[in-house]
Amino acid sequence: MILPLLVGAGSGLSLIVAIGAQNAFVLRQGIRREHVLPVVLICGLTDALLEFLGVAGIGFVVQRAPVVLEVVRWGGVAFLLWYAWTAARRAMRPEALVAGEGSGGSLKKTVLACLAITYLNPHVYLDTMVLMGSIGNAQGDPARWWFVAGGALASIVWFFLLGYGARALTRFFATPRSWQVLDALVAVVMLAIAARLAFGGVGV
Repeated sequence: MILPLLVGAGSGLSLIVAIGAQNAFVLRQGIRREHVLPVVLICGLTDALLEFLGVAGIGFVVQRAPVVLEVVRWGGVAFLLWYAWTAARRAMRPEALVAGEGSGGSLKKTVLACLAITYLNPHVYLDTMVLMGSIGNAQGDPARWWFVAGGALASIVWFFLLGYGARALTRFFATPRSWQVLDALVAVVMLAIAARLAFGGVGV
């Protein structure tokens, strides 16, 4: 079942490779070399789980639960605005964020932030459970499960490459100015996604 596996991998990558709050968070943790493993595992395994649930039929329920998605939507807006503000504050005093000095972020805070970025974005559910679920179920049995396997594998590999591949940029981020630019970009990305959620809805 190579074809559905490849279709699943391609479909999954097309949804997660684009710059977004989750990728920006993983990239920053990777550059800082802080709690990278739990972060990439949360992101990769969450995608795999939601894709499985989507193909299993849960995506149909999510698609018809606009009230739940609205709650998630506004929770996501609030969190993204807060995270954008913290990134902007860091950008205004980058001398405290030179690579290798450590940001003092505890494992608990990092995991909670990763979970919030991952689960408070309703588009995560629409992309993985609804869209991937629809494409996967169109493959029929047993091909749809190979589709899920391809999508899950693509997500896990992508986040591991992003998190650990970011270490190659550590030397570049050895100056305060580099961190200032990165955090400014992170703030802009978070604000843009928050605005999209607030004014664009969730597309259900």
